[in-house]
Amino acid sequence: MNEVIMKEASKWLGEGYDEQTRKEVKRLMESDPKELEDAFYRTLEFGTGGLRGIMGVGSNRMNKYTVGMATQGFANYLKKCFGYLKQIKVAITHDCRNNSEYFSKIVAEIFEANGFYVYLTNELKPTPELSYAIRYYGCQGGVMVTASHNPKIYNGYKAYWEDGAQVIAPHDKNIIAEVNKITSVTQVKWNKAERAESSCYGSAQLSNAQIAECKGAGCIEMVGEELDEAYLKDISTLLVSPESVKRHHDLGIVYTPLHGCGVKIVPAALARMGFTNVHLVKEQCVNSGDFPTVESPNPEEPTALKMALDLAEKTAAEVVIASDPDADRCGMAVRDSAGKLVLLTGNQMNSILTYYMLTRWKETGKLDAVDNTGPQNTPFPYVIKTIVTSNLISDIADYFGVKCYNVLTGFKNIAEVIHCNEGKGTFVCGGEESFGFAAGEYVRDKDSPITCSLICECAAWCKDNNLTLWDLLQNIYKKFGQRKDWLRSYTFPGMEGKKKIDAMVENYRVNPPQDIAGSPVVEVRDYLNNDYYAPEIHLAKSNVLQYIAEDGTIVSLRPSGTEPKIKFYFNLRCKEGEDLQQKAEAVDRQFAVE
Repeated sequence: MNEVIMKEASKWLGEGYDEQTRKEVKRLMESDPKELEDAFYRTLEFGTGGLRGIMGVGSNRMNKYTVGMATQGFANYLKKCFGYLKQIKVAITHDCRNNSEYFSKIVAEIFEANGFYVYLTNELKPTPELSYAIRYYGCQGGVMVTASHNPKIYNGYKAYWEDGAQVIAPHDKNIIAEVNKITSVTQVKWNKAERAESSCYGSAQLSNAQIAECKGAGCIEMVGEELDEAYLKDISTLLVSPESVKRHHDLGIVYTPLHGCGVKIVPAALARMGFTNVHLVKEQCVNSGDFPTVESPNPEEPTALKMALDLAEKTAAEVVIASDPDADRCGMAVRDSAGKLVLLTGNQMNSILTYYMLTRWKETGKLDAVDNTGPQNTPFPYVIKTIVTSNLISDIADYFGVKCYNVLTGFKNIAEVIHCNEGKGTFVCGGEESFGFAAGEYVRDKDSPITCSLICECAAWCKDNNLTLWDLLQNIYKKFGQRKDWLRSYTFPGMEGKKKIDAMVENYRVNPPQDIAGSPVVEVRDYLNNDYYAPEIHLAKSNVLQYIAEDGTIVSLRPSGTEPKIKFYFNLRCKEGEDLQQKAEAVDRQFAVE
């Protein structure tokens, strides 16, 4: 066994760890060397989604100690950045996963012990509501305890900054540096009893003046329904076709939260809009970190929507929507021209919503209120997509004369553009191929309640125009050309898996393809070595390779920041007369991984 790993594991036998943890570490050391290696070969780091890992003992696992040490490092960094304030405030919530509520309370108590004013939700809340809460309560940071759509053995948390977005450079690396300074669990301020300051803990809401007087003492305020109400009220202002909803309030809708925390907020959002014919998948409205009715609680996976699709057939519903466990992303299905339910890809969902939003902004004069060609102090409309999301979004934006930003993968990069454009531009909408979408500036993350509301409103608007959502998508393809966008992910767990992924990426970097399905590669973009620049949006370095063919087809590859995966993104563009499926199969074969 590697001596470094054994040394790290031995630390977990000390008195700073509880008896159950020490017992499990000892068992691994004596009888399970492979599991011991995976549990201790590294320390969990903040990736594109924050802190995330398999639950269990070890430095490479999600447990009270890794959560505590990371939180102490985060708290120390917040104090460095905002120590001039009378009171540093944070918001904390959690999803439905096993140990999520437990971890959220640990996080809250550590922040409280460090003298922070903490807004802790009294029940599970979706990620977008955490983002909203940070800005609503004027916080400097926040934590959402979740592992998003990962399998049930995972948990994690997303760290947020004062703008309501997940932390980005340089804050992410600086937080890691602070976490690395926490070399012992004894450095963590675990709860208010372990510090000298008095506490003004209480469930009653305090005034701003009282909060200011709370400096150094630490407080935890429980929040609930009032946050939901404020959030729902604000996001309802983003709707653009209320009259269509009135005329088609009985649109058939099926919704499933996949056992997650969209269970209350999404139906509430649809009801507030006026939809009266919403069917819930009752079996999946039971909050459970075991996700008993699905193999994976990922709305990208067709099997996750099976129960919702079955219910849609029984009820003759026209739209099927599903949110993931922390309710920031959603998948959906619509009926095609033959009446068959068809699952939409994330790129198709984004394309429909972008086209719909810009069409309605144009029709209602909202695009005329903002102008790309006006004086510098005139806000300009813009949309945002990630570099691996379909270029159909860019084409749609160009058609409407609206600026489109391309950013690195991760919604935090979309949020950064919104933040940088405050007072200068007007964010219409934005999204990424992995089923993330948002509109407006209340939330600085992907938002399934907003997305579900808008896609149903779009369906109502389509009915006013003798269309279905499927018809609208086909019209978009007719206008802008046939596209096919898909993703291939390959999983290689553990230390050996990481080496294989790194070697694979490096091989593509050194030996780029000369063509994509016969079309010559005319441009190679290496975002790690900054061979490709986009100064206006300050693209950071990232381990992403992108190959652009003469016919407009784009293939991108990147190792995941949160999972042991390498991902290939395919954005296929076909000329008139070409066989779309045949070409897609050729591209798939060319980049297949054994």
